[in-house]
Amino acid sequence: MGSSKLNEYSEQELLIAKYAKALSHPARIAILNVLLKKQACVCGDIVEELPLAQSTVSQHLKELKEAGLIKGDIEGVSVCYCIDTEVWNKASVILDNLFQQAKVIPEKCC
Repeated sequence: MGSSKLNEYSEQELLIAKYAKALSHPARIAILNVLLKKQACVCGDIVEELPLAQSTVSQHLKELKEAGLIKGDIEGVSVCYCIDTEVWNKASVILDNLFQQAKVIPEKCC
């Protein structure tokens, strides 16, 4: 979609799309699960827990970081990744609000 059309959507809709895109790959969900379990993680540790190459993990980490769901700090030659709790909580509220709207849809549909 062209960027000129993006201004036709609300900030809320754009955020939902950004978070949904970041969550749209099972490898990213697996990475988030590792980070949630460990609370902090060095990239090499993530690679050891997943059946993916280092370069693939790095690409998925980049997507998650661009969405703001994780953050990374350089520690020597490694990058330590963790959940960005402020953005994580914001995403949780926004996505929950979207899903809560489904409760008002009548069960008789289609």
